Amino acid sequence: MQYKPRSHVINTMKKKFVILLTLVAFSGNIFAQERTAENRPYTDLRPFHLGIVIGTHNQDLEFANVGPQLITNEDGTQANKLITCDQDRWDMGFNVGVLGELRLTNEFSFRVSPQLYFGTRHITFHNFTDALEDGTPIEESQTMKSVYVSSALDLIYNSQRLNNIRPYLMVGLNPMLNLTNKSSDYIRLKRHEIFFELGLGCDLYLPFFKLRPELKFCYGLLDSFDDKHADELKDKNMVAYAKSVKSAHSKMIVLSFYFD
Repeated sequence: MQYKPRSHVINTMKKKFVILLTLVAFSGNIFAQERTAENRPYTDLRPFHLGIVIGTHNQDLEFANVGPQLITNEDGTQANKLITCDQDRWDMGFNVGVLGELRLTNEFSFRVSPQLYFGTRHITFHNFTDALEDGTPIEESQTMKSVYVSSALDLIYNSQRLNNIRPYLMVGLNPMLNLTNKSSDYIRLKRHEIFFELGLGCDLYLPFFKLRPELKFCYGLLDSFDDKHADELKDKNMVAYAKSVKSAHSKMIVLSFYFD
């Protein structure tokens, strides 16, 4: 994937968030406008409907570093090490899936959305103990490619529809299964994740289908760091880096487009 500075990606996602937030904030003004002919006027009365979803996202890891640690070398000697770990950039990922939505009331609906998330995390380690002659820490990096299988369970609160626009808010839980863990990496994540999701979007009623752009924020509720991985490494020079982290929580920002 093409490298994009983290600040650039953050600014891009903020702009997208502002656009969706503006739709919600000005929904009251929209409601004051004169009514026009509605596209697909009965589509929201269906008790259940199916659709597809495509989107883009950023995956992030929030690390808790161990700090100074005592490492036993292969020859039996011990040494103190200070190594820190951080995700130094965001790379855009891709997600695709399907959805099934159940109408509960005029305002509330329940959505199940199985998806695949393809993404990359770029992680950098800073070794302050084994620094260069000018004092610059030695750096090691890891590119962590990931494929997640998810099945989000979301509760949606819909505002009143006027003309062909209907803003909404959503909240839910999203269990995920990590399919790509390498035994040769410095850091490995656990197979299972559970994300808390919070977001907003807007239904756009077009003549032949309904388009739903949605921006949501996902935070991992579980510690995703596999602390047993360091003991399985064959290259003992990697152990100090693998043990520099004591916990990690996954986060994502997801921009999706639902079609039904």
